[in-house]
Amino acid sequence: MNDPAPTTVPTNAELARVFHEIGDMLEIKGEVVFKTVAYHRAADAIAHSPVEVARAYVSGTPPHIAGVGDAIAAKIVELAQTGRMEFYERLRVEVPPGLVALLGIPSVGPRTVKQLHAELGVDSLEDLKRAAESGLLRGLKGMSEKTEKAVLAGMAAMESRHDRMRLGQAEAIVDALIAVLEDVPGMRSIQPAGSFRRRRETVGDLDLLAETDQPNALVERFTSLPAVESVIARGPRKAAVRLLNGPQVDLMIMPPGEAGTYLIHFTGSKEHNVRLRGMARDMGWSLSEKGFLKLDAADNAADTAADAAAHEPGEAAELRTFPTEEAAYGFLRLPFIEPELREDRGEVEAGLAGTLPRLVTRGDLRGDCHSHSDWSDGIHTIEQMAAAARRRGYSYLVLTDHTQSLAIAHGLTLERVETQRGIVAALNRPFADEEQGGTVPAGSSSEGFRLLHGCELEVRADATLDYPDDVLERYDLVVASVHVARRQTREQLTARTLAAIRNPNVDIIAHPAGRYIGSRDDLDLEWDEVFEAAARTGTALELNGSDERLDLSDVRARRAAEFGCVFAIDSDAHRTEELDNLRWGTAMARRAWLTPDVVINTRSRSELLEWVSGAPDRTRSGMA
Repeated sequence: MNDPAPTTVPTNAELARVFHEIGDMLEIKGEVVFKTVAYHRAADAIAHSPVEVARAYVSGTPPHIAGVGDAIAAKIVELAQTGRMEFYERLRVEVPPGLVALLGIPSVGPRTVKQLHAELGVDSLEDLKRAAESGLLRGLKGMSEKTEKAVLAGMAAMESRHDRMRLGQAEAIVDALIAVLEDVPGMRSIQPAGSFRRRRETVGDLDLLAETDQPNALVERFTSLPAVESVIARGPRKAAVRLLNGPQVDLMIMPPGEAGTYLIHFTGSKEHNVRLRGMARDMGWSLSEKGFLKLDAADNAADTAADAAAHEPGEAAELRTFPTEEAAYGFLRLPFIEPELREDRGEVEAGLAGTLPRLVTRGDLRGDCHSHSDWSDGIHTIEQMAAAARRRGYSYLVLTDHTQSLAIAHGLTLERVETQRGIVAALNRPFADEEQGGTVPAGSSSEGFRLLHGCELEVRADATLDYPDDVLERYDLVVASVHVARRQTREQLTARTLAAIRNPNVDIIAHPAGRYIGSRDDLDLEWDEVFEAAARTGTALELNGSDERLDLSDVRARRAAEFGCVFAIDSDAHRTEELDNLRWGTAMARRAWLTPDVVINTRSRSELLEWVSGAPDRTRSGMA
């Protein structure tokens, strides 16, 4: 007998919650990473879909949703038609629901949750708090008093933190919203603003700016989207909504032809905008998103930017508007200031002096120096990673699987290193043949493509390196990193990083702070000492493009640049689609004011290999 049809079809929010919970429970059970990630990605896509997903499946018109394959689609149908999902219910029996909440604590991962449940019977946040406060955690293998303090601090942070999104999460929501709004009648343009446009490393609320002839039609579409949980505000020029399991999104309407000051006002940080309003006031104008309003004598004596911005144009008032940001900045006698720089960190002074840098762009990068395959902890094969990089028009991709002592990541023994080297060489032969035969595919790099053989070299707890120098010398490029013994003293951690920097066979220090945003703190290093050594030896510091890391941060990268350091913008890709992480690494480089000449992978493959060999000089002076 068939199960009875449910009285109500699950909403997008309810579907997303179920699939996120499935992903969490699979993590605790120890399932392979790609399987847990698949459920989380599907959940995110469903939560922000412009259509009611379950209802569409029931009606026989299932939408295309990125990340939803046949297996997950079948589960949606089962839940939509019967009101239950056998797989989900079975997991909830195997994994107590309270354990899922523990994964929200920074520094508490699936293995720790499994251990806490098995050895201490911890089933909830309350259980864990009591165990940590009672000193029970330090009796478990691999845990200590420091662990207890870290857990309690993490729980306190979890209770007080404001929900913020990674850049990739914010981008997925922004892209989905724009896709469903851009065809509204009267739409001329729509784009993100706020901290996402400035590429802050995490994003809270989202801002959209739309230029349209029919604002009412746009507001109606926006506030009635299936992904909307509640409407916060709704008016002829502005609307705000809360998304299902998501952030608040503010939509601002720009009159056609007047976008310049709107884009500046809703993109810049508060501090940047205050500087611009002060400049306008000194010139006798009030600056707000609506434009530049001419001040009379009384207005010109106003003390605050708020007073000036409050003015509304009257019949006799002169209001200047501009179609572009370039024109609006030009009215203040400033050049265009890139969105990533609008933080009041010297960009206004540089603009007035004519010294704003030409920032590095994604298009400047010729290759990627940090990637992984399924030989260590990656998902895709060597061949798949190489093919994906080649399709993107790269001149090179450096394969940097982990080295032997990082067992958790299936690091390569010396025997496996030799086998992998042979595979890389064999894979490159057809690429070389294509170049010689003049058959390089359209869209490929002008110098063709090569997969370079490298490694992510573990810096051990005693400051020794994982492979001997005679092995390292045979690699095309070596990336070194610190993963283990993170709780050592500042002196010990700094000594380990310096040992890698000073080794002539190490070319790049990967994710130097070793952080995961919101869940793993930065390594406690003597940063200026690290930057001085890297600048002196010419060892590149990585800007890791994973939006979970973004390491070095923009602030640290700018400080390192003051010492004369050089940099590598890398993806740290563990699957083919993560090669696109280069966009986030580039964003951090731009926020750090970096120019193309100080980034080593703006070089061609032959130039990069010359740099690795030390000819020319590896320091910044040798990159000019």
